[in-house]
Amino acid sequence: MNVQPIKQRFGIIGASPLLDRAIEIAAQVAPTDLSVLITGESGSGKEVMPQIVHAFSSRKHGPYIAVNCGAIPEGTIDSELFGHEKGSFTGAHEARKGYFEVANGGTIFLDEVGELPLTTQVRLLRVLETGEFIRVGSSKAQKTNVRVTAATNVNMLQAVQRGRFREDLYYRLNTVPIPVPALRERKPDIHLLFRWFAQEAASRYKAPPITLTEDALQVLTNYRWPGNVRQLRNLVEQLSVIEKDREIDAATLASYLPKENTALIPTGHSANGSSTEAINERELIFKFLFDMKTDLNALKEQVRSLGNGHPRVPPPTPTSYPEKLLLSNGSDAGMSIRMPNEVDEDVDHTEVEESLSLEEKEKELVRKALDRHRGKRKKAAQELGISERTLYRKIKEWDLT
Repeated sequence: MNVQPIKQRFGIIGASPLLDRAIEIAAQVAPTDLSVLITGESGSGKEVMPQIVHAFSSRKHGPYIAVNCGAIPEGTIDSELFGHEKGSFTGAHEARKGYFEVANGGTIFLDEVGELPLTTQVRLLRVLETGEFIRVGSSKAQKTNVRVTAATNVNMLQAVQRGRFREDLYYRLNTVPIPVPALRERKPDIHLLFRWFAQEAASRYKAPPITLTEDALQVLTNYRWPGNVRQLRNLVEQLSVIEKDREIDAATLASYLPKENTALIPTGHSANGSSTEAINERELIFKFLFDMKTDLNALKEQVRSLGNGHPRVPPPTPTSYPEKLLLSNGSDAGMSIRMPNEVDEDVDHTEVEESLSLEEKEKELVRKALDRHRGKRKKAAQELGISERTLYRKIKEWDLT
């Protein structure tokens, strides 16, 4: 497919094969009514793809509405998307049509769709599945015939795994994925875009366009461009207005580039593309509890083995616990933290009874180990096959001094 006419029509600059492929997919899927999910980093130009889809579809004469889901407060987004009835909430002085009702027969573009609240995601799924929606404060279902396109810079699969985005909605939106490449993946296009923005700025500010020396061009090409095309445009604007010398050298260009060369990457990815886990307080507490349970099970195995006359099982590697865990309210969780209800439900009745019946034996073994090693907790813990932290907790709990 020849994508050059599409580029000219929508003002797309660049000859990258990755960019051309994204445009091809948008043009090919346009005649259908399939949902489209556009992915890519912030500032990479995702917003032009749904315009291509709409312009080459049978809905091109219908309305096209772009909605920034991340800019609408959670309390009002249902009303914005699906409308509301008069008196349905405070301030609803009259009935109002939502975007899905207004866009009937056309296309709606949901930018930053990964920011939608879970309750809104349920409503959106119903629209995609049945074409029906209900206004806020109403009990009457209404029909709409809307083509949905969406875009996000969030790692959607990771958002699904973390429970922040519905899996069924993700696969319903992602019928046809269109990945938009980052600017650093389009290195030959960087200089083309620079010259284009320089010409625009020159025309706007009635001044000669800025140019780059050879060494400055190398700096421009090798820079990571975390803000992508948006950042490049802003840079050219600054240089065009501030610099009197129209030829920009490497030192001058470098002074305008942020020193922190960190990409604005989709949520849940590190700068090198690997997945990262944000360890919040809740996750840290659960890890702590899991490690405690592991050590307790190891101690029970020691007791069971000694009770049956078997040699002691080699101790596992001691678990490393954090020195202190702070709950969200700021209180010290310390070593006396109670396991949440959902963790309690995973422990069956048999295991609880078994642990209670072994308490005296555990206490006796701990006391003997301390006596044998003359109160040296580290060696006693190694002998018992538990961590020193667990041993300290048991000494404190049973008052073994």
